[in-house]
Amino acid sequence: MIHVKHKNESDTENKSSISRRRLLGTAGAAGAIGLPLGAGIGAMVRAGEAEDKPTALTSVGLTRAAFHGRHQAGITTPLQAHGHLIAFDLAPGKGRKEAAALMRRWSALAAELMAGRPAEEGDTGIALDAGPSSLTLTFGFGRTFFDRAGLVALRPAGLDPLPPFSADQLDPGRSNGDLWVQIGSDDGLVAFHALRAVQKTAGSTARVRWQMNGFNRSPGATKQPMTTRNLMGQVDGTNNPKPSDTDFDRRIFVPSDGEPAWLAGGSYAVVRRIRMLLDDWEGLSARKQGEIIGRRKSDGAPLTGGSETTELDLDRLGADGKPVIPANAHARISAPEQNGGAAMLRRPFSFHDGIGPDGTPDAGLLFICWQADPLRGFVPVQRKLDRGDALSPFLRHEASGLFAVPGGPAEGEYVGQRLLES
Repeated sequence: MIHVKHKNESDTENKSSISRRRLLGTAGAAGAIGLPLGAGIGAMVRAGEAEDKPTALTSVGLTRAAFHGRHQAGITTPLQAHGHLIAFDLAPGKGRKEAAALMRRWSALAAELMAGRPAEEGDTGIALDAGPSSLTLTFGFGRTFFDRAGLVALRPAGLDPLPPFSADQLDPGRSNGDLWVQIGSDDGLVAFHALRAVQKTAGSTARVRWQMNGFNRSPGATKQPMTTRNLMGQVDGTNNPKPSDTDFDRRIFVPSDGEPAWLAGGSYAVVRRIRMLLDDWEGLSARKQGEIIGRRKSDGAPLTGGSETTELDLDRLGADGKPVIPANAHARISAPEQNGGAAMLRRPFSFHDGIGPDGTPDAGLLFICWQADPLRGFVPVQRKLDRGDALSPFLRHEASGLFAVPGGPAEGEYVGQRLLES
């Protein structure tokens, strides 16, 4: 589980920034003091200490992510309960000039919404009465954007197409895109409000290519902050690199002296829609599921013992002389030490898009991972999983995207300004 520390804003600042979204206090309202924004990826934001006097909003509503900064929000931000992913293509005849104007509009919109304020124009009122609710909007550029915007010379090598994998059954209509936006919030209406505002603000400049919806556990659903579970019931995200690791920035973010210069402080997002064949998976015993994953389902601990955060003992043999963690177990194959140190920050959402005529759920994982270089992060690990992961027969990769995500904007800047005005 990854622990991310943020600078908390004062109660006064939070309340003043959300004056339009007042919620009547009740005797059961949680206090807003001591908000711990430093929970882990997959962990839930804790409620603040209760006050004798009711407060204007619950702690969930008050939690706010910063729009400006070295990195965009939504990468190391604690994983939210609701998520939307949306990709756009520039409309015919639209290029660099129109893209720059759109990124200005989107950035201004994001700054307002993430602060808990309404859109400056045409606000729908969907999120009235709610605070910021950990809202984040994260923006990225796909490979084709650079062709359409006349910026091929500034396209980073990290956007080279991902190689094909044998398990891929990709739908081109739900893959890639010129522009990508990730939206996350701990309130479903706040998240949808942002999604609708992003779409409306695109206007005639860009049209929607695809859109996907995801979710995770809600804050406070567990007795204490925990790594989230996926729809297979497995604890998911234990081996994420941690910001406290000395090499975290090197693995996740493009260095300040990296190439191209406009991407300094940014990252690459690999997005995969992975359908889980839940009927097949749920037909297995918990023991068999544990052998496939390499971890106990009950608490996420390695089969070799300990707790969730105990390191895998990949050399331990059982009484039968075989590895306790099977050679094709998912946790073994994906472990950084088995992939030359390759690592990525996984920040997924689960999805469920209905039940088919045959009763099969269209459900699984909106896999999102972050790295400084996808050719050294995602690609080598996925290649190895593709060759012999015991989990593969229960997964279907149905969509894929790769996006270069610029660093966070400074005050007075918009996202992508260093690219579009270079």
